[in-house]
This record gives sequence, structure tokens and C-alpha cells, in this order.
Amino acid sequence: MELSNTDFGNQPPIEAYGDGGFRLVKKRVEGSMFLLPDVGMFPWTPKQVSDVTPDMFSEIIAAAPTFDLLLIGSGREMQFPSRDVHDHLSSIPLHFEVMDTGAACRTYNVLLGEGRRVATALIAVE
Repeated sequence: MELSNTDFGNQPPIEAYGDGGFRLVKKRVEGSMFLLPDVGMFPWTPKQVSDVTPDMFSEIIAAAPTFDLLLIGSGREMQFPSRDVHDHLSSIPLHFEVMDTGAACRTYNVLLGEGRRVATALIAVE
């Protein structure tokens, strides 16, 4: 799905998602990923929310001082990660919201447009 083209400063917006990846800065990114302010974009291994484990958030946790909210895109449908993942992120403490990947992409862009400090962990959708 194509998203609107707006200037968001130095943090890249998500221009499109689907077909197993994303487009940022007019470049295709295959598979799941996370985006961190002041750090960048990194591949993320889960293909579905049941693959997500607490140890998959180490880079995100290290970058936590650079953002106020983490959006977790759970794939095509909204599904919560395991209780272990929820408890791990809550113990940091880390403010996070879980939603389907499409909603997470759109919300990320809206928050960027508002100048908010936001990070994402997104499971790619077909």
C-alpha cells in the first residue's frame, strides 16, 4: 500500500508496505524491520508475532532514550506478542503500542509529522 509523500525531517517515513517488505527513501526493504530515531533501520527476524521473543528487542532497548513510544506492527492482523514479551518490555519501562503493521506504519508517519519521537518494530506483510 502506498502512503502519502510528506517531508518528515531526518527520520525517514514509511512510503509503502506490503509484498513482504517496506519502502523507505525510495528503496525497497525486504522482510521485517525496526526503525530507531538517530540510529536507523535494521532487519528484524520475526515473520509472525508468535516468533517474537524478549531477546529480539536488545537494539531497541539500547536506543530507548531516543524515543518516547515504540509501535509494534504485528503483521496483517492485530495480535499481541506473548506475555513474556509484554512483561519484558513493561519492565524496562518502555511505552509501546501493538497494532497491525498497516496501522503501525500509518501511525508512525502521523507521529513523525507531529515531530514526535517514535520507533517501530514491524513484521512484514504479504
